Amino acid sequence: MINNSEFADRLTIIMRFYQLSASAFADKIQVPRSSISHLLSGRNKPSLDFVLKVIKEFDDVELYWLLNGKGTFPISEPSTPALDQVVQKTESSSESGSKLSEVETNTQSKKIERIVIFFDDGTFKEYVT
Repeated sequence: MINNSEFADRLTIIMRFYQLSASAFADKIQVPRSSISHLLSGRNKPSLDFVLKVIKEFDDVELYWLLNGKGTFPISEPSTPALDQVVQKTESSSESGSKLSEVETNTQSKKIERIVIFFDDGTFKEYVT
């Protein structure tokens, strides 16, 4: 059985990943905006039609992860240019520049697995290498 609050959390993660508001997300999968509101509030459970629309529209969403929270999201790795932009911004920052060289020095034999950036509004963006 699907846990409504956990499903709503995963739905929120998808919207943040694609940088979509609830209304833009509803428009993209062609459902009424109220259905997103009802799902996020826990009032309604997702229909099979709703789940299939999400899976069809967003290639990075795995069905089992969406329904049960098991598996991976996103399925594919983000494009290298986006990851390169993060590194360039970090290198150009005067404060982060010295910290970056410390990281490079201490991790020469290690491979970066993922980078997570936290924003002041409580959202985050994750890059998997």
